[in-house]
Amino acid sequence: MSMYSKEIAQIALGKSKAPLVFKNAKVVQVFTNEIISADIAVCDGMIVGVGDYEGVREVDLNGKYVCPGFIDSHLHLESTLVNPAELILQAGLKGTTTFIVDPHEAANVSGTAGIDYILNETENSHANVYVMLPSCVPAGPFEDNGFSLGVSDMRTYTDNPRVLGLGEVMDCGAVISCDEDMLGKIDLFREKNIDGHAGYLSEKETDCYVLAGISTDHECCTFEDALREMRSGMQILIREGTAAKNLESIIKGVIEHKLPCHQLAFCTDDKHIEDIQSQGHISYNVRKAIELGLDPIESIKIATLYPAKKYGLKHLGAVAPGYQADLLVMNDLNCVDIEQVYYKGEKVVQSDNGERSVPKELLNTVNVKIEGIQELKLPMSSKKARVMQVVGGEILTKEIFENVTVEDGLFVADETYQKIAVFERHHATGKKGLGIVKGFSIKNGAIASTVGHDSHNLIVVGDNDDDMYKAVMALIECGGGYAVVRSGEEPKVLPLEIMGLISTKGHEDVKSTLKEMIELARQMGVPGDIDPFITLSFLALPVIPQLRVTTRGLYNVIEREFKPVSINED
Repeated sequence: MSMYSKEIAQIALGKSKAPLVFKNAKVVQVFTNEIISADIAVCDGMIVGVGDYEGVREVDLNGKYVCPGFIDSHLHLESTLVNPAELILQAGLKGTTTFIVDPHEAANVSGTAGIDYILNETENSHANVYVMLPSCVPAGPFEDNGFSLGVSDMRTYTDNPRVLGLGEVMDCGAVISCDEDMLGKIDLFREKNIDGHAGYLSEKETDCYVLAGISTDHECCTFEDALREMRSGMQILIREGTAAKNLESIIKGVIEHKLPCHQLAFCTDDKHIEDIQSQGHISYNVRKAIELGLDPIESIKIATLYPAKKYGLKHLGAVAPGYQADLLVMNDLNCVDIEQVYYKGEKVVQSDNGERSVPKELLNTVNVKIEGIQELKLPMSSKKARVMQVVGGEILTKEIFENVTVEDGLFVADETYQKIAVFERHHATGKKGLGIVKGFSIKNGAIASTVGHDSHNLIVVGDNDDDMYKAVMALIECGGGYAVVRSGEEPKVLPLEIMGLISTKGHEDVKSTLKEMIELARQMGVPGDIDPFITLSFLALPVIPQLRVTTRGLYNVIEREFKPVSINED
């Protein structure tokens, strides 16, 4: 421990008072799976002893439980819609004290300026914020995003102590085919951590992927996916966010098969600020795992010790000497009832971040070329169509083939089969892709967003062209965001002026507006197990099975090729 000295030794031995002591705690011992009654001595933000201590300042915990601060192993701060520092604070109040962030949303829109924005905005947060450098900007060779990020761009970040490695490698095909550029990125971070994005690969493809040096994955949607990857040595980052909810399937499988948990960690990936405040952050994952029958201490270790070990964060993940004093004080262990949160021994409290300046290059990023409402017409040569089926509670889709309504050679949307369109929004190229989606169930309306993973083009879904066009134009006018239009009414808009991803407003304003818009979407027919905005945002990401729509048309992820909408059987 670099802070070790004679003075520290005297405190650890109990011969001198510690500057700060948390008295009368029930400490969750993650190394031995015990709960022990002890005091916690803290000096300069680090724990110097767990036992019987006296302090210059003492905080009596009256027998309450204390565990390490929680770690989110993978998230995109941009997906929370609010200023990164504000999100860190709100999630921190819910018990997450460490964030391992992949800023690939910002990088896809604004390149290194987007990455720098995330780093700068979180530099002085009352939390540990680390970055995994985006590996796939763009997500695939045919994607139309704002910027490309190559090996030379990444090299400038390799010495940054807050950069832990390479972010989710979602272009699995490039890894398996030994693409030179992709292997260059992997080689650059070979001595650090490399995150994956490969839940759908076969056993042999998974082994190949791991052989390249990739060692984590947050895209396992089923226990079978997780088990296959665990057998190859991967760490499974169990995702429970706003749209993608994979925790129940994986944890139930782990319990049923009596598997050890050291290859697991928790993450949120993409979670709205409203859900964080109403449900919790990583605390929600821990609570749900306990409710499913996992041992409470083991559930806590999945949120603390295991991810800390995986990412080489030797000073985090435990309540023990030499570890940072990131502490959660809980009234009830089983319910994960968090009363107080401490970062480096100081209590995390609600505060006002105040006005923040935004670099000019991150504003006015919506640049769409659209000639008129006729751009939304979808020609069909037959009634049988290739349809994207949305899966509730997931960000996966299925490719199905069904008969739809066709009049005068054009697809006619209805409550069952909706039209979906993606417009290139970075360079006004005029590129667009159209398709048919089932599962949104919108009646008399449309929903649009400039949050469209990962290229973040403008995506819109609806059952009529008038409302769809109105939603698109509303987002072009406000500089990006979310829009809902019902029956020709004035659009309800949540502006996301920063890169078309993040609001300049505070979290309360964002939460209030978003709540109204989600309720409006529900009134229009969007089912309860589909988040109208996050689910929509993933329908353009051509690295998650099975069918996606991009600016170049429908793409089958499994077959790795573009497909026509119409199916001609003659």
